[in-house]
Amino acid sequence: MSNSKLRKKNNLSNLIGMIYSLAIYTVLYIPVLVMMIFSFNNQRYNYYWNGFTTQWYAKLFTNSTVIGSLWYSVIIAVLATLISVTIGTIGALGLRKYEFKGRKAINNMLYIPIIVPEIVMAVALLIVFMKVGFALGMGSILIGHCTFCIPYAVVTIKGRISGDDYSLEEASMDLGASRIQTFINVTLPSIFPGVMSAAFLSFTLSIDDVVMSNMLSGAKNSTLPVLILSMNKSGVTPDINALTTIMILIIVIAMILNNKINNALKKRRKVEGIL
Repeated sequence: MSNSKLRKKNNLSNLIGMIYSLAIYTVLYIPVLVMMIFSFNNQRYNYYWNGFTTQWYAKLFTNSTVIGSLWYSVIIAVLATLISVTIGTIGALGLRKYEFKGRKAINNMLYIPIIVPEIVMAVALLIVFMKVGFALGMGSILIGHCTFCIPYAVVTIKGRISGDDYSLEEASMDLGASRIQTFINVTLPSIFPGVMSAAFLSFTLSIDDVVMSNMLSGAKNSTLPVLILSMNKSGVTPDINALTTIMILIIVIAMILNNKINNALKKRRKVEGIL
């Protein structure tokens, strides 16, 4: 095959790939973009555009029910993230660096909460809580969220550890550093990108959860996704669009900062490796 024909074939493949990617991104992000645009719509129901307004953003901060559910969701998500990342880091290091009886079984069991449908896990936890008399509320939701956040955290951090060289840790301890000093100064910086990725994933899974939160929430408070689900019967108000727009912008900014921090850490490690 001549170079010109090969070049044309590659160009055609690139064009098809670009069109396919554009179609996927369009399906994924056009609804989000429409929702963000309609958060500025001067109309109670988002059937048509009726002029620009910021009244829904002003009304959002006076809606005590929505703001209360938001803070309730954020508190649970932050706690679930801290618990999941802490246990996930310890678990990932133990499973990756040490050989012990039952290691393979634990590795396989990690994928059960990931594979099993969430509704099954939620019903199982609900039965357990009812049997032991555990009150439904923030505690039950937090435990439920940790059941699926911890496996994701372990798998994410373990994937980051798998490519690490342990010679730096051994050299650190040979020079007199304790295990704690070695962990803080050598191990943690090397796995920090994986820890941050696990934290972002855990936070996103927790704050976005509907099934587990709906099954395990008490009568007094509900998380934001559960509140939005209940609003769906009577119609979601435009201030929810405003809230979602703000949350999306915060997440995008956080992702950009996370990428910059990870890139800076990679450059630092390369420089330290050269030196």
